[in-house]
This record gives sequence, structure tokens and C-alpha cells, in this order.
Amino acid sequence: MKNNIIKSKSFDFALRIVKLYQYLVENKKEFVLSKQLLRSGTAIGALVRESEHAESKADFIHKLSIALKEANETDYWLELLFRSDYLKEKEYNSFKLNIEELLKLLVSIIKTSKNTK
Repeated sequence: MKNNIIKSKSFDFALRIVKLYQYLVENKKEFVLSKQLLRSGTAIGALVRESEHAESKADFIHKLSIALKEANETDYWLELLFRSDYLKEKEYNSFKLNIEELLKLLVSIIKTSKNTK
């Protein structure tokens, strides 16, 4: 069985997001932005998992397109948390690398899927 990179990377990212959420709530007492981040950051992996059992190629592309939107939203919340001083630059940069990688993977998978018959 081959390794599903997007599946494992999106799950690992979701786990990091859950831990970041816990940190923000417990240590920074930030409840609103962190909840938005939790929702979008964990949705990426959930949608990737859903795509594994898509009913059709179009459904597969649709699910991954929604995951791409969630990844883009997550990127927004991370930047907002950084610029509002809830995240230090080192933390932000680490998450930024992860989300950019997920965005690139999703775009690549979607483009490839659309171009194959």
C-alpha cells in the first residue's frame, strides 16, 4: 500500500492546530480567532479523508477544492494571529511552511485530477 502524503500531512497539521488551539485558549486566553483556526485547520484533513471515498472523480475534485479553501482560510487565521501578537514569529513561520506545503499539494492534486481522463 503506497503512502498517501496529503493524508498524513493534513492529519499531522490538524494535530498541530489542535495543540495550538489548546495553547491559545489556556495561555493566551484567546477564544474567537483560535476557534476559527481550529475549525478550518482540522477541516483540511477531514475533507482529504472524505475524498478517499468520493462517489466520482468530480466529487473527489470537489472535496479537495473545499479542502483547498479551508487551507487558504487557515493561512488567513494564522497570519491574523501572528499580526495581532498571539503567535511569535518562529511559531508562525513553522505553521506557514506547513500550510504552504498543503496548499501546493492540494493545488497539484486538483490540477492533475482535472487534466486526467
